[in-house]
Amino acid sequence: MIAFAELALHGDTVLFQAAIGACSALLPLATGAAILRYRLYDLDRIISRTLAYGLLTILLGGAYAVVALGLGQLLGQDSSLAVAGATLAVAALFQPARRRIQALVDRRFNRRRHDAARTIAAFSSRLRQQVDLDTLTAELLAVLDQTMQPTSVSLWLRPSVAPPSARQPTPASWTLRTTL
Repeated sequence: MIAFAELALHGDTVLFQAAIGACSALLPLATGAAILRYRLYDLDRIISRTLAYGLLTILLGGAYAVVALGLGQLLGQDSSLAVAGATLAVAALFQPARRRIQALVDRRFNRRRHDAARTIAAFSSRLRQQVDLDTLTAELLAVLDQTMQPTSVSLWLRPSVAPPSARQPTPASWTLRTTL
């Protein structure tokens, strides 16, 4: 820092300007590298929304043009009713089209999250029908491993029935089931 100040005050201004230019160029590159490496700012979501709204804009713009031109031919070129009808039609299409396009984009680009949601939904439907604790434990650990992909999974189970005179079970008496 002091070297930059000394260079600015007494040294070669061309060298100082080159150093400032290099620092100015490296700052956006370093920021971009940090965003990509550490997944900052939830870029996947930004890209997904950008793509969805871009497709929605193109789709609704085309729909507006087709409806406005079609109604304009039927009702006459200078009909404000054609413009109003086209505007209302596109406004009515906006939310359903946005939901469908966003679901399509999410399914295409966020495949892992989409598959995890489907896996959890399938597990919850099997959960209602299963009564065996060992089978439930094995399925729960498998679903957690498949959807979240942790390095290890542990499931602590309390003892099933304790006599009323016994004191509360301590964590040391609980059963541990682990999968890697």
